[in-house]
Amino acid sequence: YDLDIPTWQELTGDHAIQLANTGSNPRPFLQDLANDENFKGKLVIDVTEGLFFRPSPPDAWKTNKIIAYYHHITPTQRFSFQVDRVLESKLALLDQFYFSINALMDHIKMPDRKDVVLEPLFPPGFDRTTLERQNYMTPEFVADTNLRKQVQGIWGYYGKQDTSAPASGAALDSIFYSVKMAVDKIKSRGGQVLFVRTPSSGFFRQVEIKKYPRAVYWDRLLAVTGCPGIYFEDYPATAHFVCPEWSHLKPGDAVTYTHSLVSELEEKGWTFRKKQEM
Repeated sequence: YDLDIPTWQELTGDHAIQLANTGSNPRPFLQDLANDENFKGKLVIDVTEGLFFRPSPPDAWKTNKIIAYYHHITPTQRFSFQVDRVLESKLALLDQFYFSINALMDHIKMPDRKDVVLEPLFPPGFDRTTLERQNYMTPEFVADTNLRKQVQGIWGYYGKQDTSAPASGAALDSIFYSVKMAVDKIKSRGGQVLFVRTPSSGFFRQVEIKKYPRAVYWDRLLAVTGCPGIYFEDYPATAHFVCPEWSHLKPGDAVTYTHSLVSELEEKGWTFRKKQEM
């Protein structure tokens, strides 16, 4: 949502590979890249505290499944993906996650029953995905107050389900240590690692500030790892954003945010192919 890939590539000349798995902890991906002796590139890691600092994420199996697939992908699967990519770019296809028969049936509202509670479902316009794996909101979603409130309600639902306290003490120390070890491996090969705190707003932001004080989590993360960081509230160009559903930027703001991010990266010494050729 927040990094606009076409804008990034236009400004930098560098191809952006989106590794994020929606609503998941990025630390398993960081660890996998750290263990890959061939990786020595640039890595930008989003730090959403409620995800990043979870000691034992409940959906870690999804991320681990993705990583395992990457390491065990067969030549046939790799070839099929490339063929599908070409074909899909030329065709209009029905979105199986929202408009297939099973998906439409899932959206039929059913009352909760004893010992059976149905999880809320996101409206279709909130979560669209490009071939480059960039998520975005449709203009219809951004303009519809009811749809935005529906997603805000979903965040509230998951917030109530999560009764665990934020990581602290030895558990938090362990997270910092594991991240530092992974980062050090990447930097030892000539790679660059930078952490970003992307925009959030409204009630969501109020909860984050209360549960995850910046000095305890963000500031210490940078101090322990020795990595630079870009915190959206530190820059006038990005501090003012209002997220439609409190947690992600609308497409137009994502373009503005990406322009600002590239400028901030350059200020921190990052160089890009297109800039060097100019």
